[in-house]
Amino acid sequence: MVFEFGSLEKVVNSFQAIFQDLRVLVTGDTGFKGSWLCEWLLLEGAQVFGLGLKPVSNPSLFNLLSLDHRIDHAEIDIRNLNHLESRVSQIKPQIIFHLAAQPLVRNSYSNPVETYETNVMGTINLLDILRRLENQCVGVFITTDKCYENQEWTHSYRETDPMGGYDPYSSSKGCCELAINSFRNSFFNDSCAVAYKAIASARAGNVIGGGDWAVDRIIPDCIRHIESRKPIPVRNRHATRPWQHVLEPLSGYLMLAAELWKVLRSSDHSNKQASELTGAYNFGPDLYSNRSVEDLVQELLKHYDGSWEDQTEVNAPHESSLLNLSIDKAFHKLGWKPKWDFEKTIFETTDWYKKNCSDTSQIQQFTQEQILRYVNE
Repeated sequence: MVFEFGSLEKVVNSFQAIFQDLRVLVTGDTGFKGSWLCEWLLLEGAQVFGLGLKPVSNPSLFNLLSLDHRIDHAEIDIRNLNHLESRVSQIKPQIIFHLAAQPLVRNSYSNPVETYETNVMGTINLLDILRRLENQCVGVFITTDKCYENQEWTHSYRETDPMGGYDPYSSSKGCCELAINSFRNSFFNDSCAVAYKAIASARAGNVIGGGDWAVDRIIPDCIRHIESRKPIPVRNRHATRPWQHVLEPLSGYLMLAAELWKVLRSSDHSNKQASELTGAYNFGPDLYSNRSVEDLVQELLKHYDGSWEDQTEVNAPHESSLLNLSIDKAFHKLGWKPKWDFEKTIFETTDWYKKNCSDTSQIQQFTQEQILRYVNE
């Protein structure tokens, strides 16, 4: 399929031109998901502003897409309230996607204080700034499927299930959800004076896709070992995860923000209408894509010459073995559902890595092509 990049009508029409010329802030823009989101927003015609730390991986998708030259980016630590507030006040964003976080389970065991400071206090800093922001604004706060108190049961977790978290990372994200809910009840509900704000949270499953080079993530680890012609070490092969391509939850975040913005902008809206759309949302794959790590690696190796070996760590830090998400709310409230099945997700992921090259213009093009292909399927 060939796409004409001179006309982006099909992309813009996917959200009824909602994001065209809007001031959109992405925190954590230098991360894997943040970079993909910025690229999509640029295709939608948004004025994209970003903030985050320097990319932690080399290479990084942020640098390969030359996003530092294509969006208005500032290097800011969300733990620094003064710097964060100054930046947000200058931008006066109409939509905020909050993705900035310490995102790794195993790193949270080594750096628990930093994990809580970044994930919990960073989120609270932004919530308080949004509360005091004078312009109309929608905030979508990204947490994780690991925020639930995981009982390792077979049925899927719903948004009303209790928060928990065994490890510091998961626990910090459960804390974030509690803080977001508290601010929503206290400052952003239909009985409050702030009638021109709306916030929601989004919980996604295990996200994979091209352009991720983080440590201690299964796809980057696989690619690194394949390129080094070494067997892929698999440390938890029976663990089951809701695998999904990065474009799946991003489409949910965009849809959620678009629907909230439409309600806020309507001339006859009540804040009750916005309140009915707020809350927490799960964005996960269909049940068929809840697969084991071993299944994932074997499917990936259908597209590469390579091998894997079981390197189960007897004394490894605890990680959940079974985790499924119910996506009924996203379907009924937003009309959202996943598009790509397990095999398609792995194919599109490996296809991106195979096309990765030193020519940044080509990387931008096939990243855009993948977004367009997803939108038009």
